[in-house]
Amino acid sequence: MKSDYIKKFFIYFFLIVGAIIMVFPFYWMFSSSFKTAAEYSSFPPKWIPGNWLNFENFANAFARTSRVTWFGNTFEVPSFLLYFINSTIVTVTCAVVTGIVTILGAFGFSRLRFPGRTFVFSLLVAFMMVPFEMLVITNYQTVTKFHWVDSLKVLILPFMASIFYTIILKGFFDTISDSLYYSARIDGASNWKYLWRVMVPIAKPSLVTIIMLNAIASWNSFLWPTLVINSDKNRTVPLGLFSFMSEAGSDPKLQLAASTVSILPMVILFLFARRYIVNGVARGGLKG
Repeated sequence: MKSDYIKKFFIYFFLIVGAIIMVFPFYWMFSSSFKTAAEYSSFPPKWIPGNWLNFENFANAFARTSRVTWFGNTFEVPSFLLYFINSTIVTVTCAVVTGIVTILGAFGFSRLRFPGRTFVFSLLVAFMMVPFEMLVITNYQTVTKFHWVDSLKVLILPFMASIFYTIILKGFFDTISDSLYYSARIDGASNWKYLWRVMVPIAKPSLVTIIMLNAIASWNSFLWPTLVINSDKNRTVPLGLFSFMSEAGSDPKLQLAASTVSILPMVILFLFARRYIVNGVARGGLKG
């Protein structure tokens, strides 16, 4: 009995230590955003800012403006506001389109019987072993031929489908009893009606997982936007943050303030959706 308590003690001890190590960089970034220059450069380090209501760093970080042309008119808008708008457009569009494509693909591989289904699905799974970095040159040549470089659609169109998300949803669709499908077909429901009226509502946990993961990935995307976005008006938050860090020079307070605001939407989204993400992945057949 005593050994069980000792075992639990060490388990919780290492979990707490791991949690502190994971959370500390976020706390340091957040707290440093409110520090003055003297507080930030003090030694030994000052762990708590003197004034939690000191928003000077945020004001200075967001003082930069960009000139954009919308509907034939030129406007001066805060740069980070523009980055947030661009990231929101890309993230929402990718999440919606990818969700629809994933639903259709997962349904096809889960319920429809067509020649070569197993081979095609196995081939798609094999493609997951190819890293994205190996496809960058080919994708860049393709978007260049279509004259999509330096536009928001170049951040959306190449990522409208995901094999990984299709596997998650297919795994969940496979757990739904075939009797529902045959009953719906006997009652006169088409495959289209059965998909949207029966399978999609049942698969809500996995769908929420797919949408959340896709939204986080789209918001945090950096490598591809760095290659295909040239102008300030089409920058997303990660790319804008990188350019800001380069332009802000050696003022880490402003960089940390901008970083805090940049990651805040995804942190909030993850905190609200973490239960759905864990449940959806587990029920999709990818547990452990």
